[in-house]
Amino acid sequence: FHSLNHDMTLTEFKFIWYMEYSHRMWGRVVGLAYILPAAYFWRKGWLSRPMKGCVLALCGLVCFQGLLGWYMVKSGLEEKPDSYDIPRVSQYRLAAHLGSALVLYSASLWTGLYLLLPRHKLPETHQLLRLRQLAHGTTALIFLTALSGAFVAGLDAGLVYNSFPKMGERWIPDDLLAFSPMLRNIFENPTTVQFDHRILGIASVTAVTALYLFSRKIPLPRRTRMAVTSLLAVACMQ
Repeated sequence: FHSLNHDMTLTEFKFIWYMEYSHRMWGRVVGLAYILPAAYFWRKGWLSRPMKGCVLALCGLVCFQGLLGWYMVKSGLEEKPDSYDIPRVSQYRLAAHLGSALVLYSASLWTGLYLLLPRHKLPETHQLLRLRQLAHGTTALIFLTALSGAFVAGLDAGLVYNSFPKMGERWIPDDLLAFSPMLRNIFENPTTVQFDHRILGIASVTAVTALYLFSRKIPLPRRTRMAVTSLLAVACMQ
């Protein structure tokens, strides 16, 4: 209000306040929905020794995620006397918050599927090992792309160029390496951040497509084939 939105009304403020409040409450509900049943199962003796370690790790991730959220929001409230830009949270903390959420979600889903669906015992052929390596590499690339999206959001980098595939009239913008030292551009230059996100997004779709085409050459169980096909469909939709 002091820095930018001098004309904001109380009704307008309530809108953004309730968005933040709902997000916090939903996060706490998620935490309770995990921790309370986990404590009950533990007390009943229904968890094996390895599963106890997994439960503790997931519980730690839930708590760490909430802590990171507080740490991220705190950065948006810090005064920056030498900056007249729009007040915003740190893009580094935003990326960390999103990244930990993705890790928590993936670990929870992986654990749930491991318990609900027995693993297929397939012969360890050379093609199957290659497929697994490609799947792991694609996962890492998608994760990196999502993190780069957090930097785009944190810097409002999506507003810099709104044309595709070119950025404005050029394939490579003039201000791509405007900041010094050069490494700073990757994390703090809105143009570079958007450029990197575009490249990573295209690379992710390419990797998913390659994974799908390679999987068609291998005899796979129906469940695995459905997973690969769904991955391609979601990548195209994204």
